[in-house]
Amino acid sequence: MKHKAGFVNIVGNPNVGKSTLMNQLVGERISIATFKAQTTRHRIMGIVNTDDMQIVFSDTPGVLKPNYKLQESMLAFSESALADADVLLYVTDVVENPEKNMEFLEKVQKMTIPVLLLINKIDCLAPDPNPKGEGSSQTKSQGEGSSQMKLALIVEKWHALLPNAEILPLSAKNKFGVDMLLKRIKELLPESPAFFDKDQLTDKPARFFVSEIIREKILLYYDKEIPYSVEVVVERFKEDERQIHINAVIYVERDSQKGIIIGHQGVALKKVSTEARKSLEKFFDKHIFLEVFVKVDKDWRSSKKELDNFGYNPE
Repeated sequence: MKHKAGFVNIVGNPNVGKSTLMNQLVGERISIATFKAQTTRHRIMGIVNTDDMQIVFSDTPGVLKPNYKLQESMLAFSESALADADVLLYVTDVVENPEKNMEFLEKVQKMTIPVLLLINKIDCLAPDPNPKGEGSSQTKSQGEGSSQMKLALIVEKWHALLPNAEILPLSAKNKFGVDMLLKRIKELLPESPAFFDKDQLTDKPARFFVSEIIREKILLYYDKEIPYSVEVVVERFKEDERQIHINAVIYVERDSQKGIIIGHQGVALKKVSTEARKSLEKFFDKHIFLEVFVKVDKDWRSSKKELDNFGYNPE
């Protein structure tokens, strides 16, 4: 039996659904997937194994023009995904301007490996099944035709920009088209032995997912700049057969941000800790003892030394 294996890297602009797609393809909750942009900061691998195949998926940060050193590192993670891919998944959606971040897109245009252009969120084009209270089959048919025309125009624009790419519409959220995408990826994989052990799900350690789950709760429960000024570090992770003891530190850039994270009488921090603990118990299938502290590390997003300490080195 011939064995196939390869790296399938997922790139695209922020908030187009890359992490949701990654989680659907891998079948596990590997990447943070929230409604906020710039959620993914690292390059995260998720590994799918069968007897005759290994697919190494990589989720990457959304492509953007960096304003500080953290975003420079995030862009470097995305660009590194162009260098070692066997198959590239370029994700867009039905509302994005195709010419956004053309500098990155021009690099994709020059690639000689298979590129699958994925138009995500096609469910957003779905017509109202009963527009303005009308229920005739003619009205419904007109709505569906309008959606198909919109999608055809989007496909046409992308084909002009990436003429060598295969274009696949899908909805990662609703799992529509995901099985077809997975089938096509399997066809495109090169023959190769496995790169990782067959029982390995990801290249990241358990501590990484603890920090990501806590950071996800901060993204969900705080507004404006606060979530993007935060880094989470796991200082203690002690596991036995039945439970895990975790100490984590939330780093912020300002004393004022520390006060916001903690909240009045610690209510806000308690909410984050409680919700994170529930998600961690589901993730690890064990009882979790979680202690979370908040510390100030001024301007960490602009410090190369601190970014290296926090693991934002794409090398």
